[in-house]
Formats: sequence, C-alpha cells, structure tokens
Amino acid sequence: MKTWKLVSGILSTVLFLVVMFQSCAAGVVDAIQGQGGTSGGAGMLTGILMLAGGIVSIATRKAVGKGGDIALIVLYGLAALIGFVGYGIYADLVIWSIWCLVCATLAFVSIRKKKG
Repeated sequence: MKTWKLVSGILSTVLFLVVMFQSCAAGVVDAIQGQGGTSGGAGMLTGILMLAGGIVSIATRKAVGKGGDIALIVLYGLAALIGFVGYGIYADLVIWSIWCLVCATLAFVSIRKKKG
C-alpha cells in the first residue's frame, strides 16, 4: 500500500492543476450564462481537497497507525461527494470525483489490511 499512496499522492497533486484550470473555465462560463451555476466552485473545492489528500497520502505512506488512512478517507470522500453533487456544466468533474472515490476506497482497504 506504500506504493499506492505515493502514486496516488503524486497523481492527485498533478491532477489538482488540471482540475483547478478546468474549474476556473467552468466558473467563467457559469458567470457568463448567469443562471446561478456552481460547478466552477464545486470543482475548485474538489481540487483543493484532492491536493490536500495527495499531500497527506505522500506524507503518511510509511505511517504505522490508521490516522493517515482515516484522513485520506475523509478528504477524498468529501471531494468525491462535492464533485458528484455539484458538477453541473462541468461534466469532467465526475471523472475527478470517481478518482477521489477510488482513492478513498483504497484508503479504506489499507485500514482493513493493517493489524491492530
């Protein structure tokens, strides 16, 4: 699971840039349309939580306890929830939400594999 945490942390950190760029574009489109869309803001929140999850994942990859995995479940789980609920015109947000859901699920698997 150490390798998974390192890889998911690096990917989440890199994907943060993509998500934020797309979220800014979606926010501009939301503002131009003037219909009260919130998919840009939801994307930014998802991106920030992805970045936080990536940093925690890299920082806790060699940790013995379960605290890092619990933090990953919370961060990635919130990111997935926000992404699924607020995607609106920003359809790519569903893809990033699925990524966050996979990371949260693997963090749960990591907890179950640890002894104690």
